[in-house]
Amino acid sequence: MSLSFIPLGVGDAFSALYYSSCLALEAEGQVLLLDCPHPIRKMMREASESSGVHLDVERVSAVALTHLHADHASGLEGLGYFSFFVLQRKMELLAHPSVTRRLWEGHLAAGMECLIEQQGAGPSHKHFEDYFTHTPLHLERSVKHGPFEIECRFTYHHVPTTAFRIRAGGRCLGYSADTAFDEGLISWLSEADLVIHETNYGVHTPYEKLAALPEATRAKMRLIHYPDLFDTSGSVIEPLVQGRRYTV
Repeated sequence: MSLSFIPLGVGDAFSALYYSSCLALEAEGQVLLLDCPHPIRKMMREASESSGVHLDVERVSAVALTHLHADHASGLEGLGYFSFFVLQRKMELLAHPSVTRRLWEGHLAAGMECLIEQQGAGPSHKHFEDYFTHTPLHLERSVKHGPFEIECRFTYHHVPTTAFRIRAGGRCLGYSADTAFDEGLISWLSEADLVIHETNYGVHTPYEKLAALPEATRAKMRLIHYPDLFDTSGSVIEPLVQGRRYTV
């Protein structure tokens, strides 16, 4: 019984060095993606090579989605199509209803609603439910998915965004998602055994704010979503390494 994860990407939306931030969580042989940027299969293949853990879409049981910005959700079209055509199954999405409210009409429909399924036939009209199932997350209670138990909390960001506490194998992983510095959120996340927190510019969390936290808080914190110019070697909080396997 254990909870492990591999960062498939650690960068921000503008990175020229890293893939966009995304995690593959594993417990009891089941894989849960935390966010889904493009190119998700290439990200999994390269992480498989570096970590020695086989990762591909057939192992993914669901995606836990924090928000709809492209650097976190742009891989959903490809993931949905691969599941539909190749695996012939629907991909499950775990997300708060505020996060998914505009997912289809505002994000996926333009590329997925018209589908030619047979040569010579006209396009058929598809809907979200043809490709995905949606399991809503709640603020008041946890939601179970296989070995994973997921709690969420809203963060301060441009669009509806949720942080997560994910439990499996007797351990708990906290994930800040994109957010401005929020002491209440850090307190909520600190109940986890390991906390992954973003750091960046603009409406994100400044590194200096995290570096000033108590040592006990920083000791179980890891950084993600950092910019290309971030000094990873000089950080007092350990930055995650893309493609490395970690155990919570």
